[in-house]
Amino acid sequence: MPLTDAARIAEQTTQPAALMLWRALQPLRGLARFMNSGAHPDDEISTMLAALTYRDGLSLSYVCSTRGEGGQNDIGREAGADLGTLRTAEMHAAADILGLSMYWLSDSPDDPIVDFGFSKSGVETLGKWGHAHTLRRLVGVIRKDRPDILCPTFLDIPGQHGHHRAMTQAAHEAMTAAADPDFIAEGAPWQVAKLYLPAWSGAGDAYDDDLPPPPATVHIPGAGREPVSGWTWAEIGQQSRVFHATQGMGRWTDGQEPQGWSLHLAQSHVGGDRSAITDNLPQSYAALLDDHPRAQTLDGALAACITAFPDTAQILHHGFDALSHLRALRDTCPEGARDQTLHRLDRTEAQLARVLWLASGARLTARLARIHARPGEHIAAGLTLQPATQDCEVEANWHLPAGWQADANGITPAVDAHPFDPYPMVHHAHAPQGPVAASVTLRKDETTVQLLLPIGAQVLVLPKVEGEVEPQTAFLNTTAPQPIPLRLSDGAKLTPPKGWALDASANGATLTPQTPTEGLYTLPLKVGGQPAQIVTRINHPHTGALLRAAPAALRLRVAEVALAPARIAYIGGGNDRVDHWLRAMGADVTTLGDAEMNASTLADFDTLVIGIFAMRFRPALPALMPTVHDWVAKGGTLLTLYHRPWDNWTATTAPRPLEIGKPSLRYRVTDENAAVTHLIPEHPLLNTPNQIGPQDWEGWVKERGLYFAKSWDSAYQPVLQMADEGEAPHQGALLSARIGKGQHHHCALILHLQMEALIPGAFRLMANLIAPPKWP
Repeated sequence: MPLTDAARIAEQTTQPAALMLWRALQPLRGLARFMNSGAHPDDEISTMLAALTYRDGLSLSYVCSTRGEGGQNDIGREAGADLGTLRTAEMHAAADILGLSMYWLSDSPDDPIVDFGFSKSGVETLGKWGHAHTLRRLVGVIRKDRPDILCPTFLDIPGQHGHHRAMTQAAHEAMTAAADPDFIAEGAPWQVAKLYLPAWSGAGDAYDDDLPPPPATVHIPGAGREPVSGWTWAEIGQQSRVFHATQGMGRWTDGQEPQGWSLHLAQSHVGGDRSAITDNLPQSYAALLDDHPRAQTLDGALAACITAFPDTAQILHHGFDALSHLRALRDTCPEGARDQTLHRLDRTEAQLARVLWLASGARLTARLARIHARPGEHIAAGLTLQPATQDCEVEANWHLPAGWQADANGITPAVDAHPFDPYPMVHHAHAPQGPVAASVTLRKDETTVQLLLPIGAQVLVLPKVEGEVEPQTAFLNTTAPQPIPLRLSDGAKLTPPKGWALDASANGATLTPQTPTEGLYTLPLKVGGQPAQIVTRINHPHTGALLRAAPAALRLRVAEVALAPARIAYIGGGNDRVDHWLRAMGADVTTLGDAEMNASTLADFDTLVIGIFAMRFRPALPALMPTVHDWVAKGGTLLTLYHRPWDNWTATTAPRPLEIGKPSLRYRVTDENAAVTHLIPEHPLLNTPNQIGPQDWEGWVKERGLYFAKSWDSAYQPVLQMADEGEAPHQGALLSARIGKGQHHHCALILHLQMEALIPGAFRLMANLIAPPKWP
């Protein structure tokens, strides 16, 4: 949906004009560029970055390898590439708060550089990403951005996430490779002056660094507050981190000022530090160019522009003056200094352009009748420019990609316009994120400057040929075969596999098994005889509307799964679709709402399944657990799927004490192909009603499981044992206890994700987990 007036007002209240102008001025105070590097959206050191730019005047960038496709999702069911799309937009919004330039190493969901799930090894990670591919991409980013300082967020030590370790290793290698003219990557060679490492441990709830951090060589203080807002650097950092909502981030700091951040100078090409990370780096154009007269004049104009705040008329005057001197310096820059100077002048000019726009007092409003359009389809739209309140002229026009058209009534995408790109490679803070922007020209006397401004809601170009099949993945149990109802978009067709019939009607279609053969089938969707794209629409308040287009197809798994008769209740937290897959298997499942979570309702069921994170996201559930315990003792089967220690999982959550391990790195098996040992081969969970064998552990994706139990009451029996290579075995992945006449199973295997991936063994094991007990 286009931005509503309420949404515009809400956005305006978070961006007071005076604060935005003050922040835009701060990077003009120096020339140093600081690049933070990490593996996932949310790896950036937000609070430290807030202090570095808004207090110390550094320009900032962040390079991230993956889009976070393999992470958790605290706000919905987006997973895989859809989650990567959402987390990309979250990262861009977080970057806007900190004034970051944002770079990615992964260019699509099919790129080898992907968040493939938790890893404990940097070597394994680079093996999957492609070591040379990753280094080449990182070197290209460094050559493009030309930072003076590179600082990974994490250390490359055992006990740390393998993705983090890989990016820190790559940072060391890129220091040399980026400056090597013989290293083949995009861009001209660039020597990063300094490489810093954190001089603090990355241990916590998730990680457990085995080695101590390196000694601190410099300390960045954390005290102080932003003069205009009065916020601490921690508060500004959390205002950025709260956009990482899928990861449950953003915390209230109570106004406490951080103690600061100690760093270790790992490499330097400019000498050691004395007291600051900017030591031995040029802090002014005069220092960079040996007191070149025009450099001195430019420095003076920039200083005058900064000190003029909050007088917007004087900021505008000195800003245009600085712009004239900057361009003159660019024209006369000594040849031997151009490599160190021109990119800094370009950056300063871009920063000045934003300052001048904010100081001008002009306002721009873009309105779109709709945000979704197909190639060649006209969109009613308009730009409204309120003139400058200061002494300058301002013009605004649409800025469109090649082939697009604009007229008095709106804009029209090119007939060959590409669908919206959910994985853009670069994002600059406060810059447009989609194909359509507003081009603004400011003019004072003989000096002009242009900049591109975002227009609010993005224009989301749909694919030329769109088709829809719902569901996109389906499961057929040959022991309880049932027709699969499909919803196909108009004109969409797919060809059923051998042994199936497809019956279309006005209300949809039905895929009916006749003589189905076990296996995995992919049925491409066509519209008008052309391969179609399916569009996933994603919309959350903190990111706005997004979409991702991919080839349209139905993936169908046919497998044999035995089911024991049972009435099953499901309580989910909104983070899995276990109830959906149980129904697909042929189970009798009822999804419980809050009003149904009571003793009388439970009495109607044989089995209760509690989905991942439900203890946290279903507020009524923790209070229900004593009732659940009584129900189990009377003969019920309780299945709890994995929870994190902070998901309201307490000593009284399970019928008997059961503690979830942390840091989580120590209590998970990340190798999806890790050998699985059946500790109690005769246990009912491995035999009834399906006999679980080696074939059921094949084909798993991402990992075996996570958030394993650390300790448990003697009533529980560990059923399985598994381990990552070189580690001690875990027995907390699947626990089972007889509780009175009933039973409780706690499963930390990622069965919900395996079912989404249509892995037969996950369905067979799930069928065993929901089976009522058969006590002698």
